[in-house]
Amino acid sequence: MFIFVDMEKDSKIYIAGHTGLVGSAIYNNLKQKGYSNLLVCTHRELDLTQQEQVNHFFEKERPEYVFLAAAHVGGIIANHQYRADFIYRNLMIQTNVVHAAYIYNVKKRLFLGSTCIYPKEAPQPMTEDCLLAGPLEYTNEPYAIAKIAGIKLCESFNLQYGTNFISVMPTNLYGPNDNFDLETSHVLPAMIRKFHLATCLHTNNWEKIRMDLNKRPVQGLNGKAPEEEIRELLYTYGLFEDHVELWGTGTPLREFLWSEDMADACVYLMQKVNFSDLRPEGKEIRNTHINIGTGKEVSIREAATMMARVTGYEGQICFDHSHPDGTPRKLTDVTKLHRLGWRHKVEIEEGIPRLYTWYQNQQFN
Repeated sequence: MFIFVDMEKDSKIYIAGHTGLVGSAIYNNLKQKGYSNLLVCTHRELDLTQQEQVNHFFEKERPEYVFLAAAHVGGIIANHQYRADFIYRNLMIQTNVVHAAYIYNVKKRLFLGSTCIYPKEAPQPMTEDCLLAGPLEYTNEPYAIAKIAGIKLCESFNLQYGTNFISVMPTNLYGPNDNFDLETSHVLPAMIRKFHLATCLHTNNWEKIRMDLNKRPVQGLNGKAPEEEIRELLYTYGLFEDHVELWGTGTPLREFLWSEDMADACVYLMQKVNFSDLRPEGKEIRNTHINIGTGKEVSIREAATMMARVTGYEGQICFDHSHPDGTPRKLTDVTKLHRLGWRHKVEIEEGIPRLYTWYQNQQFN
C-alpha cells in the first residue's frame, strides 16, 4: 500500500550530483521555488559507487526526498572508448542509492536516465513502451543498459516494497554547467567550444584561445603552451584555420532540451506525480518511466549551422564520414508528460545563444 506525503518547503531533499549539468539545474530550481533544506555532497565527500559510504550518509542525514542526478556521462567518443567505466560506475551509483533510499525510508525518489535506453531502430517518436523492444545503439550500449537497470530497480522496489520511486528519461540536454571537454562532452557543448575555438583560429585571436585553454585544459595542455603545440592539438580535434571537421554525416536528427526546463519538469513531477499514477492497468507493470523532452528535432548539420551563426564563425563546416553517426534519430514522444501537465518553454533557437553567452562569461570566472 502506498502512502504519500507532499514535499514541503522545509523537507530534507538530497540532490545527488548537484555540481553537474542536471543536478545544478535541479538544485537551483528548488532554491527558486523556496525549498530551504537542500542536502548536497561533492564526490570527494561521498563516493556513490561505495555502498558503505552511501549507507552511512543516508543513516546520518535521513533525507526525505532524493533526486538521483549523479551519473558517469559523456558523448559518443567517451561512450565508445570507456565502455567498462560507463556500465560499472552507473550500476554501482544507482544500486547503492536506490537500496539506501529503501533501507532508510525515503518518502520519494526521482531517478534520471537517458533516452539512449531506447532501441536504435525504435519507431519515431519514441514512446515509453519502446523500452526493450529491440537492439540498442552499439556505441552507448553499456551506458544504456545501466540506465535500463536503474528503471527496473525503481519499478521492482516499488512493486515488492511499496516504495515511491519514479523514473524520468530526459532527451539530449544542454545548458549552464555543462561539460565542454573536447573528448567526453555531448554534442551541443562540444560544438559550442569547437566553434568558439575555430572562430578564434580563423581570426588569429590567440589571446582568446589561450584564455579558453587556461580555463579548460585539453589533454593536460593549457594556454601557456607554445603556439605550435596548441595548433597541433586543435588540429587533432578537427579545428583548423579555414574549416571545422565534425564527426559523421550531419544527417542524424536530435532533440535538445534546455537543462533548466528539464529541472523544472523534474521538480514538477516530484511535487505532483506518484508511482501509483503511472501504473498501467493489467498484471504486468512495465514502462512506468516518463519521457522529458520537447517533441521537436533538428539535424546535427542544422545545429552546427546555428552554432556557427551564434559564435560568428565564417569558415567551412565539414563532416568526416569515416566516424560513426550514432543513432539516426531519437525523438521522444512526450504525450505522457503533457498529459501530466508539463511542457517545455525554451526552444533551441533561444537556448544556443544563452549557452554561448554562459560559456563566454565563464572564461572570466
